[in-house]
Amino acid sequence: MLAAAALLLMSAACNPTWNWREVQGKDAPYSVLFPGKPSTMARPVNLNGLAVNMSMTASETNDVTFAVGSAVVPDPAQQQAALLAMQVAMVRNISGEIRRQQTVKLAGDIVATEIEAIGHGRNTNETVLMVARFAISGERVYQAVAVGPQKNLPQEAIDTFFSSLALH
Repeated sequence: MLAAAALLLMSAACNPTWNWREVQGKDAPYSVLFPGKPSTMARPVNLNGLAVNMSMTASETNDVTFAVGSAVVPDPAQQQAALLAMQVAMVRNISGEIRRQQTVKLAGDIVATEIEAIGHGRNTNETVLMVARFAISGERVYQAVAVGPQKNLPQEAIDTFFSSLALH
């Protein structure tokens, strides 16, 4: 019986769907576990009237996207507005509504806003779950997002991704 339980735990840890690997940010100082090999891109975005260059590193597994994005916002007076614009854009992307919002602490006592939103896919009526964290560290604003079909996004994957996020 004990051997069967150990085998079950080992097989869950080696699940090929969630092939976790630690990634260091290329354009921003952070580390996080991604469940697949990520790619990085940068592009200009408008955060409610503030033009910034946003860097995004993301990987997709099982139709679920995990991503960390950041942008330099040197004026502290504009950082909160930039975070709110990021949050609004992410919820709008899934035609969603926020069903939970709370303040959480990241490693290093960095305060973040965490939201959970439910929406719908663009080409389907499938329920989409998005869990996201938004934080400021130094001159950078960050968003970390897990989004995909609710049925494909287990709580364990959400916990692994977000508990590994560290802004340096």
